[in-house]
Amino acid sequence: MDFFSNSVRVRVTIWAIAIFYGFLAFFSKVLTVIRRGPRAFFGYKVRPDRPKCLDDPDLGTHGYVRLEGSGLRFHYVAAGERDKPLMLCLHGFPECWYSWRHQLKEFRKSYRVVAPDLRGYGETESPQPSGYRGWPNFSVSHLTNDVRELIEALGYSSCTLVAHDWGGIVAWNFAMDHPDLVEKLIVMNIPHLGVFMKYMTTHFSQFRRSWYMFFFQLPWLPEIVFKSFDFQMLHGVFRSKQMGCRRREAITDEDLEGFKYTFARPGVNISAGINYYRALMRLPPGNYKGTVTCPTLMIWGDQDGALEVGLTEGTDKFVPDFTLKVVPGASHWVQQDQPEVVIGIMRDWLKE
Repeated sequence: MDFFSNSVRVRVTIWAIAIFYGFLAFFSKVLTVIRRGPRAFFGYKVRPDRPKCLDDPDLGTHGYVRLEGSGLRFHYVAAGERDKPLMLCLHGFPECWYSWRHQLKEFRKSYRVVAPDLRGYGETESPQPSGYRGWPNFSVSHLTNDVRELIEALGYSSCTLVAHDWGGIVAWNFAMDHPDLVEKLIVMNIPHLGVFMKYMTTHFSQFRRSWYMFFFQLPWLPEIVFKSFDFQMLHGVFRSKQMGCRRREAITDEDLEGFKYTFARPGVNISAGINYYRALMRLPPGNYKGTVTCPTLMIWGDQDGALEVGLTEGTDKFVPDFTLKVVPGASHWVQQDQPEVVIGIMRDWLKE
């Protein structure tokens, strides 16, 4: 079954699965509320001030640019001289530009390294309408067009594109649709969508790990769960035994506050990151089985709690010039979990 199909049978199947996982999530939260109380459940706080870690001068300088097509103001952090080639880094869910803090410091000597907050994240504006009803504004075509406009607005005609998780979905499709704008592609713990669809429908273990993709199709409930207990979900994704970083010091309390700030700023559209998943399953990318022609490096942490290592197999069918590097003992958050290893792999491959 192709979950990117718009057939009635597929739509009904997706909603049935979404309702099932919604029931499980609701029941789990009810038990937690009974144990900790309703005040704790609704005890999330707005964070008006940027945490100090996000203003570390060693990471670069904050900048803003308004894109002509969407009219959205994008926030980014840039390191390195403007006359150097562009390395554009796209983050995943539920992150922000800060997930590239190690790479910003390392590659600023050779590149103009730019890490933006993607559409609707952090200090980048979110299109209207906000909330659940805004999901059509987060289609892959909108996201890839943002990247195209961002490269142009930064004063470049091409880039080395580096991406992780959801940023990788955008990067894969961008490299297929705009091969002239990508000199080299580096993706981390995100498969080519052509590989993902076949693998998920033939491996029940991966289908089960992808439960959140279906849960996020529901209106409102995912947002409520995400914010509950002061964004406890972020603790889970970054620090839990199944999903979190394997190095305990990889995500400090201050780092976690930085990621919470992404979703807890005044006026933030909490639905934005979730709407990426809603749009993906309802407005499927038209070219997700296409070929990437530029040299491509895939880095994969083999302890990923959401995506199996098997998803790397068959990528060479879509990418003729393909290199795979598996990082043993690293989680889904590979560039934060094992930054020195990842930087070494990137540096060696870029030199080649």
